[in-house]
Amino acid sequence: MATMYDMIVIGAGPGGYVAAIRGAQLGLKVAIVEREHMGGICLNWGCIPTKTMLRSSEIFHLMHRASEFGLSAENISYDLEAVVKRSRGVASQLNSGIGHLLKKNKVEAIMGNASITSKNTITVKSDKGTTKLQGKNIVLATGARARELPGLEADGDLVWTYKAALTPTRMPKKLLVIGSGAIGIEFASFYNTLGSDTTVVEVMDHILPVEDEEISKFAKKSFIKQGMKILEKASVKKLDRLKGKVVAHIEINSKIEKQEFDTVISAVGIVGNIEDIGLETLNIKEERSHVITDKYCRTNVEGVYAIGDLAAPPWLAHKASHEGVMVAELIAGMNPHSIKPENIAGCTYCYPQIASVGYTEATAREKGFNIKVGRFPFVGNGKAIALGESEGLVKTIFDAKTGELLGAHMVGAEVTEMIQGYVISKQLETTEQDLMGTVFPHPTLSEMMHESVLDAYGQAIHI
Repeated sequence: MATMYDMIVIGAGPGGYVAAIRGAQLGLKVAIVEREHMGGICLNWGCIPTKTMLRSSEIFHLMHRASEFGLSAENISYDLEAVVKRSRGVASQLNSGIGHLLKKNKVEAIMGNASITSKNTITVKSDKGTTKLQGKNIVLATGARARELPGLEADGDLVWTYKAALTPTRMPKKLLVIGSGAIGIEFASFYNTLGSDTTVVEVMDHILPVEDEEISKFAKKSFIKQGMKILEKASVKKLDRLKGKVVAHIEINSKIEKQEFDTVISAVGIVGNIEDIGLETLNIKEERSHVITDKYCRTNVEGVYAIGDLAAPPWLAHKASHEGVMVAELIAGMNPHSIKPENIAGCTYCYPQIASVGYTEATAREKGFNIKVGRFPFVGNGKAIALGESEGLVKTIFDAKTGELLGAHMVGAEVTEMIQGYVISKQLETTEQDLMGTVFPHPTLSEMMHESVLDAYGQAIHI
């Protein structure tokens, strides 16, 4: 008779492996099935390798600024193969670490393609044959993949998705990036910094469309200053693939312009990996390639959960991990808090960095709040000037009636680290008075967070 597991997780990305480990910590008998990479796309082909490559481009940028710091650096160059090798090495190191953590926590890890074949039954197909697993609860954590639009499909040569962009065999001379979300902008920033003539096309009226518009505009100015070309309210209608080049038909202001590029990166969103996992077997509901769940990640079928990029937005690794913990605790009989999307930060690791949590100014107004908005520029902060990073902005949004922090938005150096201060503030439901009464260390970039709060109430000191 097959072993009965308390929880079977399908997919070992940042949602799945965390769910499995937390379940095992709580005494559940857990199995996890992964078809390709322990750590999923995030660790192997997303979050980690992109940040590793962006770190290389950041240092390359700083080396060109050496004279500003009284230093000398000559004949500055890069080795693309070595940059990629380091990135893959970091991903490989962390990948092996996931296997160790699963083993340490006595999670049974199985490589293969898993599918729900009946209530409480998973069938796993691998090179070793077919295996059936029995589980009281099933957690779907199969993630997502890059969306491909008709006519703009990647070919790995002239047109790339994230995988080809992370393992380039050549440096693009003239690059077109389709889509200006976090993925598109990060690749645009990396290649532009290393010398590619980079153009970004965004169909919405401003780049980084999920971000506060003021922050987006600030970032746009910085990107243009770095030599990037930004086309907003524009779309790529067609790609003519020729020998060694692509002719892009770009619609701008109802007119088609033809521009030549040697490389195109498509970054137009994601689709959930819902195929071949057995959703139809139990009539599990999905919409637009993502499984429908409630606030506790429960599907319409009892005992089946969906987490991470397979489920509802925001599609972020840290949200997936937290959902994994929440679901494991639910299965173990605990009573965890549900996740509030407005308390989850988004981070983009371009240059300059962008980070945010909560409502944008426009969203807060649309929801009917009477708001107070504070701002503080990097140029008014001593640590930012000392770092040579005086371009940036911290923006905070409060409910004028209650003092609740509704949103925080930043652009500038290290804001992806700073944002957590506001994330904690939102989670703890702090008010403007709590933040005003907090003593921020000096000299730090975090002092700008304090000043932005003070500015919302007309009390800023250093502007």
